[in-house]
Amino acid sequence: MTTIKLNFPKPYHVFNKQIFDSLFDYSHFVEVWYGGASSGKSHGVVQKVVLKALKQWKYPRKVLWLRKVDRTIQDSIFTDVIDCLSTWKLLPLCKVNKSNRTINLPNGAVFLFKGMDDPEKIKSIKGLSDVVMEEASEFNQDDFTQLTLRLREPKHKDRQLFCMFNPVSKLNWTYKQWFAEDTVVDRNRVAIHQSTYKDNHFLDEDNIRTIENLKQTNPAYYKIYTLGEFATLDKLVFPVFEKRRLNTRALSQYPSYFGLDFGYTNDETAFMHVKVDQTNHIIYIVEEYAKHGMLNSDISQVIKQMGYAKEVITADAAEPKSIAEIKRDGIYRIRPAKKGKDSIVQGISFMQQYHIVVDDRCVKTIEELENYTYQKDKKTGEYTNEPVDAYNHEIDAIRYALNEINGMASPKGKIMKNIYI
Repeated sequence: MTTIKLNFPKPYHVFNKQIFDSLFDYSHFVEVWYGGASSGKSHGVVQKVVLKALKQWKYPRKVLWLRKVDRTIQDSIFTDVIDCLSTWKLLPLCKVNKSNRTINLPNGAVFLFKGMDDPEKIKSIKGLSDVVMEEASEFNQDDFTQLTLRLREPKHKDRQLFCMFNPVSKLNWTYKQWFAEDTVVDRNRVAIHQSTYKDNHFLDEDNIRTIENLKQTNPAYYKIYTLGEFATLDKLVFPVFEKRRLNTRALSQYPSYFGLDFGYTNDETAFMHVKVDQTNHIIYIVEEYAKHGMLNSDISQVIKQMGYAKEVITADAAEPKSIAEIKRDGIYRIRPAKKGKDSIVQGISFMQQYHIVVDDRCVKTIEELENYTYQKDKKTGEYTNEPVDAYNHEIDAIRYALNEINGMASPKGKIMKNIYI
């Protein structure tokens, strides 16, 4: 076992003040770090947990780092921890296994990186000292409860569970757990930290300008991603939907449809796989892929890896160049969505005729359904039939997929298998 000593002569060159002030405070079993975009909360929690693990404890720490969906681990929290160890020049001293995503620190501490797609697998992990939930709003109440039960190893002192997230809808479990008016929080057990971009002194002017511009460009996002506040419940476009784990074998008799909505910097690219039971009017949302910063070649590669390269994929007609490039990459059956007058309102109206069932691993879709609202007329205060242009990327991709049965094209109901990666 190797003793590690780190020296930060100018700590505010390394840490934001908010995280530095609580860097060695382990007195709360749960630490909640929530707030706006680019506030430094996730980066700060990574720093705190890495430092905690590097301390000389009687028993080395065993830390579980989590995302709700396993395939998002590699490009998120795993990379963030690797970057932290590299910045502090500790990575050469660590044993990193990228295939099973484990990191052994030189002092004997162990980092495990998992998804909560299958909670039963988490139950088999013993002897945890700390748990980190990145994007905690994507989890559910039962996930949180199960994780608190995993932190029961008596040999580990100062056991903690860290939750980081952007505040989203007040329907989300995080709001009900810690922020609802009738919720009583034990402040001896739970520490709550709110932050905004103003708490992150490492941001450059371009990032600050982008975040502040949301006030003019997207007021719905401004409250959440700039001010770091929960969205006020408004008139939801889809007020009722069901979320549960779907058995795709049991749905094999229903045809599959695929939709693609393009994004890049501010908006994620969304690729959706849905099945439709037209007899009973049920839309099953069985799979999503959502990611920022994807080039068209990246999109093509993901579609191939998911096993859908030969399927009919309906994409946003506003990007004919992207569609052409993806087709050139071997996704030959991609096509533009057919858009007519009021196609958004018409597509939403079509979806509202169905009962919507969402696989609980489609976390971005669930977030959108819980936040997709109608606009209000500024003069009358009445709701219009136009939705707010926010929380709609996965929903747009679903609308495109449903072109096939929405009177805009003849259905070609080919049954396809579902693959989760």
